[in-house]
Amino acid sequence: MEVIKTEVELREKLSQVNGKQSVGFVPTMGALHQGHLSLVKQARDENEIVVVSIFVNPTQFNDKKDLETYPRNLQEDLKKLENTACDFVYTPEYKDVYPVLDTREFNFGGLETVMEGKHRPGHFNGVAQVVSKLLDIVQPGKAYFGRKDFQQLAVIKALVKKLDIKTAIIGCPTVREGHGLAMSSRNEKLSEEERKNAGAIYNMLAEARNIASGFSVQELREWAIQKINKNKYLDVEYFEIVDDTNLQPVKNWEENSVKVGCIAVYCGSVRLIDNIIF
Repeated sequence: MEVIKTEVELREKLSQVNGKQSVGFVPTMGALHQGHLSLVKQARDENEIVVVSIFVNPTQFNDKKDLETYPRNLQEDLKKLENTACDFVYTPEYKDVYPVLDTREFNFGGLETVMEGKHRPGHFNGVAQVVSKLLDIVQPGKAYFGRKDFQQLAVIKALVKKLDIKTAIIGCPTVREGHGLAMSSRNEKLSEEERKNAGAIYNMLAEARNIASGFSVQELREWAIQKINKNKYLDVEYFEIVDDTNLQPVKNWEENSVKVGCIAVYCGSVRLIDNIIF
Protein backbone atom coordinates (compact mmCIF):
# COMPACT_ATOMS: atom_id res chain seq x y z
CA MET A 1 0.00 0.00 0.00
CA GLU A 2 1.37 3.40 -1.02
CA VAL A 3 0.35 6.66 0.62
CA ILE A 4 0.29 9.52 -1.88
CA LYS A 5 -0.14 13.18 -0.96
CA THR A 6 -0.29 14.98 -4.31
CA GLU A 7 -2.44 14.84 -7.43
CA VAL A 8 0.65 14.88 -9.64
CA GLU A 9 2.12 11.78 -8.01
CA LEU A 10 -1.19 9.91 -8.00
CA ARG A 11 -1.83 10.67 -11.67
CA GLU A 12 1.67 9.45 -12.49
CA LYS A 13 1.18 6.19 -10.58
CA LEU A 14 -2.23 5.53 -12.13
CA SER A 15 -1.05 6.39 -15.64
CA GLN A 16 0.94 3.19 -15.50
CA VAL A 17 -2.17 1.05 -14.91
CA ASN A 18 -5.12 2.94 -16.42
CA GLY A 19 -6.29 1.18 -19.55
CA LYS A 20 -4.39 -1.96 -18.56
CA GLN A 21 -5.97 -2.81 -15.20
CA SER A 22 -9.38 -2.01 -13.77
CA VAL A 23 -9.41 0.68 -11.07
CA GLY A 24 -11.91 0.87 -8.22
CA PHE A 25 -12.15 4.01 -6.09
CA VAL A 26 -13.47 4.59 -2.55
CA PRO A 27 -13.60 8.30 -1.61
CA THR A 28 -13.80 8.93 2.17
CA MET A 29 -13.42 11.69 4.72
CA GLY A 30 -11.51 9.42 7.06
CA ALA A 31 -12.46 8.25 10.58
CA LEU A 32 -12.76 4.88 8.88
CA HIS A 33 -15.04 2.14 10.20
CA GLN A 34 -16.26 -1.25 9.01
CA GLY A 35 -18.67 0.42 6.59
CA HIS A 36 -15.78 2.04 4.74
CA LEU A 37 -13.76 -1.17 4.85
CA SER A 38 -16.67 -3.08 3.29
CA LEU A 39 -16.54 -0.65 0.36
CA VAL A 40 -12.82 -1.31 -0.01
CA LYS A 41 -13.47 -5.06 0.00
CA GLN A 42 -16.13 -4.78 -2.70
CA ALA A 43 -13.81 -2.58 -4.75
CA ARG A 44 -11.07 -5.22 -4.46
CA ASP A 45 -13.49 -8.02 -5.41
CA GLU A 46 -14.44 -6.18 -8.60
CA ASN A 47 -11.17 -4.50 -9.64
CA GLU A 48 -7.45 -5.13 -10.00
CA ILE A 49 -6.36 -1.81 -8.45
CA VAL A 50 -8.02 -0.09 -5.47
CA VAL A 51 -7.60 3.59 -4.59
CA VAL A 52 -8.91 5.12 -1.35
CA SER A 53 -8.93 8.86 -0.71
CA ILE A 54 -8.99 10.47 2.73
CA PHE A 55 -9.91 14.15 2.58
CA VAL A 56 -12.22 16.15 4.83
CA ASN A 57 -13.81 18.39 2.23
CA PRO A 58 -14.62 21.83 3.67
CA THR A 59 -16.91 22.93 0.83
CA GLN A 60 -19.62 20.45 1.85
CA PHE A 61 -19.91 21.71 5.43
CA ASN A 62 -22.50 24.43 5.94
CA ASP A 63 -21.66 24.51 9.67
CA LYS A 64 -18.13 25.68 10.50
CA LYS A 65 -18.27 24.05 13.95
CA ASP A 66 -19.20 20.71 12.37
CA LEU A 67 -16.13 20.96 10.13
CA GLU A 68 -13.87 21.82 13.05
CA THR A 69 -15.11 18.91 15.18
CA TYR A 70 -15.29 16.30 12.43
CA PRO A 71 -13.25 13.28 13.64
CA ARG A 72 -9.78 12.98 12.14
CA ASN A 73 -7.19 10.28 12.79
CA LEU A 74 -5.11 9.69 9.69
CA GLN A 75 -2.59 7.32 11.28
CA GLU A 76 -5.35 5.11 12.66
CA ASP A 77 -7.07 5.15 9.25
CA LEU A 78 -3.86 4.06 7.52
CA LYS A 79 -3.44 1.19 9.99
CA LYS A 80 -6.93 -0.05 9.15
CA LEU A 81 -6.26 0.16 5.42
CA GLU A 82 -3.02 -1.80 5.78
CA ASN A 83 -5.16 -4.83 6.59
CA THR A 84 -7.14 -4.47 3.35
CA ALA A 85 -6.18 -4.96 -0.28
CA CYS A 86 -5.91 -1.21 -0.91
CA ASP A 87 -3.11 -0.26 -3.34
CA PHE A 88 -3.02 3.55 -3.09
CA VAL A 89 -4.23 5.95 -0.40
CA TYR A 90 -4.59 9.55 -1.55
CA THR A 91 -4.31 11.97 1.42
CA PRO A 92 -4.16 15.45 -0.12
CA GLU A 93 -3.99 18.85 1.51
CA TYR A 94 -6.69 21.41 0.72
CA LYS A 95 -4.52 23.28 -1.82
CA ASP A 96 -3.91 20.09 -3.77
CA VAL A 97 -7.64 19.50 -4.29
CA TYR A 98 -8.52 23.20 -4.64
CA PRO A 99 -5.50 25.00 -6.14
CA VAL A 100 -7.96 27.75 -7.08
CA LEU A 101 -11.38 28.55 -5.61
CA ASP A 102 -14.07 26.26 -7.03
CA THR A 103 -17.00 28.50 -7.97
CA ARG A 104 -19.03 25.90 -9.86
CA GLU A 105 -22.74 25.77 -9.05
CA PHE A 106 -24.63 22.54 -9.76
CA ASN A 107 -28.31 22.00 -10.43
CA PHE A 108 -29.64 18.46 -10.19
CA GLY A 109 -33.30 19.21 -10.80
CA GLY A 110 -34.32 19.24 -7.16
CA LEU A 111 -32.39 16.19 -5.94
CA GLU A 112 -30.09 18.51 -4.02
CA THR A 113 -32.71 20.81 -2.43
CA VAL A 114 -34.90 18.39 -0.44
CA MET A 115 -34.16 16.67 2.90
CA GLU A 116 -30.41 17.04 3.49
CA GLY A 117 -30.26 19.85 0.94
CA LYS A 118 -33.04 21.75 2.69
CA HIS A 119 -31.43 21.45 6.11
CA ARG A 120 -27.81 21.79 4.97
CA PRO A 121 -27.78 24.51 2.26
CA GLY A 122 -24.86 24.17 -0.14
CA HIS A 123 -23.92 20.71 1.15
CA PHE A 124 -24.50 18.84 -2.09
CA ASN A 125 -22.85 21.53 -4.18
CA GLY A 126 -19.72 20.92 -2.13
CA VAL A 127 -20.11 17.16 -2.54
CA ALA A 128 -20.42 17.58 -6.31
CA GLN A 129 -17.33 19.80 -6.41
CA VAL A 130 -15.06 17.39 -4.56
CA VAL A 131 -16.38 14.15 -6.10
CA SER A 132 -16.03 15.52 -9.64
CA LYS A 133 -12.44 16.58 -8.86
CA LEU A 134 -11.52 13.23 -7.31
CA LEU A 135 -13.06 11.25 -10.17
CA ASP A 136 -11.09 13.37 -12.64
CA ILE A 137 -7.85 12.67 -10.79
CA VAL A 138 -8.36 8.91 -10.29
CA GLN A 139 -10.44 8.18 -13.42
CA PRO A 140 -11.73 4.89 -12.01
CA GLY A 141 -13.95 2.44 -13.84
CA LYS A 142 -16.07 2.14 -10.69
CA ALA A 143 -16.50 4.25 -7.55
CA TYR A 144 -18.10 2.94 -4.36
CA PHE A 145 -20.46 4.74 -1.97
CA GLY A 146 -22.58 3.50 0.94
CA ARG A 147 -26.37 3.52 0.67
CA LYS A 148 -26.63 5.04 4.15
CA ASP A 149 -26.19 8.39 2.40
CA PHE A 150 -29.06 7.61 0.03
CA GLN A 151 -29.56 11.17 -1.18
CA GLN A 152 -25.83 11.67 -1.71
CA LEU A 153 -25.75 8.52 -3.84
CA ALA A 154 -28.60 9.86 -6.01
CA VAL A 155 -26.83 13.22 -6.41
CA ILE A 156 -23.52 11.60 -7.39
CA LYS A 157 -25.24 9.41 -9.98
CA ALA A 158 -26.80 12.57 -11.41
CA LEU A 159 -23.40 14.30 -11.31
CA VAL A 160 -21.59 11.71 -13.44
CA LYS A 161 -24.47 11.74 -15.92
CA LYS A 162 -24.48 15.55 -16.08
CA LEU A 163 -20.70 15.81 -16.60
CA ASP A 164 -20.50 12.67 -18.78
CA ILE A 165 -17.98 11.07 -16.42
CA LYS A 166 -17.17 7.51 -17.48
CA THR A 167 -17.32 6.01 -14.00
CA ALA A 168 -19.95 3.56 -12.78
CA ILE A 169 -21.28 4.61 -9.38
CA ILE A 170 -21.84 1.56 -7.17
CA GLY A 171 -24.16 1.79 -4.16
CA CYS A 172 -23.19 -0.64 -1.38
CA PRO A 173 -25.24 -1.95 1.56
CA THR A 174 -25.31 -0.05 4.83
CA VAL A 175 -23.19 -1.71 7.52
CA ARG A 176 -24.73 -1.59 11.00
CA GLU A 177 -23.67 -1.98 14.59
CA GLY A 178 -25.14 -4.87 16.57
CA HIS A 179 -28.19 -2.91 17.73
CA GLY A 180 -28.95 -1.52 14.28
CA LEU A 181 -27.27 1.89 14.28
CA ALA A 182 -25.83 2.64 10.83
CA MET A 183 -22.05 2.92 11.01
CA SER A 184 -20.86 6.49 10.57
CA SER A 185 -17.74 8.47 11.34
CA ARG A 186 -19.94 10.73 13.48
CA ASN A 187 -20.76 7.82 15.79
CA GLU A 188 -17.36 8.43 17.41
CA LYS A 189 -18.81 11.63 18.90
CA LEU A 190 -21.63 9.79 20.72
CA SER A 191 -21.43 9.01 24.43
CA GLU A 192 -21.95 5.39 25.44
CA GLU A 193 -25.54 6.10 26.49
CA GLU A 194 -26.30 8.09 23.33
CA ARG A 195 -24.89 5.35 21.15
CA LYS A 196 -27.07 2.74 22.85
CA ASN A 197 -30.22 4.84 22.37
CA ALA A 198 -29.36 5.73 18.76
CA GLY A 199 -30.12 2.12 17.83
CA ALA A 200 -33.80 3.08 18.17
CA ILE A 201 -33.60 4.92 14.84
CA TYR A 202 -33.20 1.82 12.70
CA ASN A 203 -35.51 -0.21 14.94
CA MET A 204 -38.24 2.34 14.20
CA LEU A 205 -37.52 2.27 10.46
CA ALA A 206 -37.79 -1.52 10.40
CA GLU A 207 -41.04 -1.41 12.36
CA ALA A 208 -42.41 1.30 10.06
CA ARG A 209 -41.79 -0.92 7.06
CA ASN A 210 -43.59 -3.82 8.73
CA ILE A 211 -46.72 -1.82 9.61
CA ALA A 212 -46.84 0.52 6.59
CA SER A 213 -49.83 -1.18 4.97
CA GLY A 214 -52.03 -0.19 7.90
CA PHE A 215 -51.32 3.54 7.59
CA SER A 216 -51.50 6.29 5.02
CA VAL A 217 -48.12 7.81 4.09
CA GLN A 218 -48.82 10.90 6.20
CA GLU A 219 -50.02 8.85 9.16
CA LEU A 220 -46.89 6.72 9.06
CA ARG A 221 -44.68 9.82 8.95
CA GLU A 222 -46.40 11.24 12.01
CA TRP A 223 -46.23 7.90 13.86
CA ALA A 224 -42.51 7.56 13.12
CA ILE A 225 -41.63 11.08 14.27
CA GLN A 226 -43.61 10.71 17.48
CA LYS A 227 -42.06 7.32 18.23
CA ILE A 228 -38.49 8.61 17.87
CA ASN A 229 -39.15 11.82 19.78
CA LYS A 230 -40.45 9.84 22.77
CA ASN A 231 -36.82 8.84 23.37
CA LYS A 232 -35.28 11.67 25.42
CA TYR A 233 -31.93 11.20 23.67
CA LEU A 234 -33.35 11.69 20.16
CA ASP A 235 -34.87 14.60 18.23
CA VAL A 236 -36.11 14.16 14.64
CA GLU A 237 -35.07 16.82 12.15
CA TYR A 238 -37.02 15.24 9.30
CA PHE A 239 -38.57 11.96 8.23
CA GLU A 240 -39.69 11.77 4.60
CA ILE A 241 -41.03 8.94 2.47
CA VAL A 242 -39.83 9.65 -1.05
CA ASP A 243 -39.62 8.32 -4.59
CA ASP A 244 -36.21 6.63 -4.90
CA THR A 245 -35.55 8.26 -8.29
CA ASN A 246 -36.48 11.93 -7.89
CA LEU A 247 -36.50 12.03 -4.05
CA GLN A 248 -39.81 13.87 -4.01
CA PRO A 249 -42.27 13.01 -1.21
CA VAL A 250 -44.87 10.40 -2.13
CA LYS A 251 -48.50 11.04 -1.21
CA ASN A 252 -49.83 7.49 -1.22
CA TRP A 253 -48.59 3.91 -1.37
CA GLU A 254 -50.28 3.32 -4.74
CA GLU A 255 -47.84 5.59 -6.59
CA ASN A 256 -45.82 3.58 -9.10
CA SER A 257 -42.36 3.97 -7.56
CA VAL A 258 -39.94 2.43 -5.10
CA LYS A 259 -40.44 4.26 -1.82
CA VAL A 260 -37.65 5.08 0.63
CA GLY A 261 -37.98 6.37 4.18
CA CYS A 262 -35.19 8.85 4.90
CA ILE A 263 -34.53 10.26 8.35
CA ALA A 264 -32.23 12.70 10.11
CA VAL A 265 -32.10 12.66 13.91
CA TYR A 266 -30.10 14.57 16.49
CA CYS A 267 -28.73 12.34 19.23
CA GLY A 268 -27.46 14.94 21.65
CA SER A 269 -25.39 17.24 19.45
CA VAL A 270 -24.62 14.53 16.87
CA ARG A 271 -26.64 14.46 13.67
CA LEU A 272 -27.36 10.96 12.32
CA ILE A 273 -29.02 9.88 9.07
CA ASP A 274 -30.47 6.58 7.91
CA ASN A 275 -32.98 5.16 5.46
CA ILE A 276 -35.02 2.09 4.61
CA ILE A 277 -36.71 0.84 1.45
CA PHE A 278 -40.42 0.09 1.84
